Amino acid sequence: MDSLESLTRQIAGAKDLNGIVRTMKAMAAANIGQYEIAMESLGDYWTNVSLGLIAYLKHINLESPIIKKSENFKKEHKSICAIVFGSDQGFVGQFNDSLSQYVEKSLSSHEGKIEIWTVGARVPLLLADMGMAVTKEFNLPNSINAITALIGSILIEVEKNRENGTVDEYYLFYNHLVKEGSYQQEKLRLFPLDAKWLQEKKQLKWPTKKQPQVIGDSSKLIHRLIREYLFVTLYKSCTESLASENFSRLNAMQRAEKNIEELLDEIGHTYHRLRQSSIDEELFDVISGFTALKKEKHNKKPLD
Repeated sequence: MDSLESLTRQIAGAKDLNGIVRTMKAMAAANIGQYEIAMESLGDYWTNVSLGLIAYLKHINLESPIIKKSENFKKEHKSICAIVFGSDQGFVGQFNDSLSQYVEKSLSSHEGKIEIWTVGARVPLLLADMGMAVTKEFNLPNSINAITALIGSILIEVEKNRENGTVDEYYLFYNHLVKEGSYQQEKLRLFPLDAKWLQEKKQLKWPTKKQPQVIGDSSKLIHRLIREYLFVTLYKSCTESLASENFSRLNAMQRAEKNIEELLDEIGHTYHRLRQSSIDEELFDVISGFTALKKEKHNKKPLD
């Protein structure tokens, strides 16, 4: 049975831990706010860039060099690269585990060469446990200002592979927030921008009745639009992943805070019962001693 001193130490430790949990919960909530603002801005910008690409392809009647290369360049089995956005830190529940299982399931039916690039230190370990080899690892940005450098590093590697012709398709795997206040796994095709991509983008409608026109050097324009599209798509996916990570951490901290409060309540009741029992024992000792002294004094009273 725990002593009063042991229970006192447990209560103090639980209160300290509760303070840390509350701090982490506040930080996660603050991070979610800034990432959600960035996501809203990126959503509009991503739509505008996509519309620009569609306008260009309509202008040249879909005779894009990228489309030609994608449709004419055929292999028995295409090589793909999966870019997986995970987390560096823990306390995120099933954030990395669910994502890793989703990646494994999505890639299990692919028969060609697979490259896996990861962002964050946790996901590579989980994928390795599943028998999947990670070829490149990138550090996860610790703030919204550091995302640009990460995306730049990824695009450099993408450009190298494009020049060497070693990868046919790129897919992004990440967690993203949903309206119900939770997150779910997402798979997004990043490249190439071929007929399949165009078919997916047909749901985007030009916002005005006026027909768009391409002005200036179209060859420079398409390369800038493509690079901007790849950049903003990667940036948007990374931001959604970071927002989901902090939401998962917020949920984990809320559960931890509830558990700590329940533990404190339980320890507190045990402490008070033990303290009351100790006080009762002391009172019984005092009463017993007083009774014994009274009897002793009565026995020593002189006879008349």
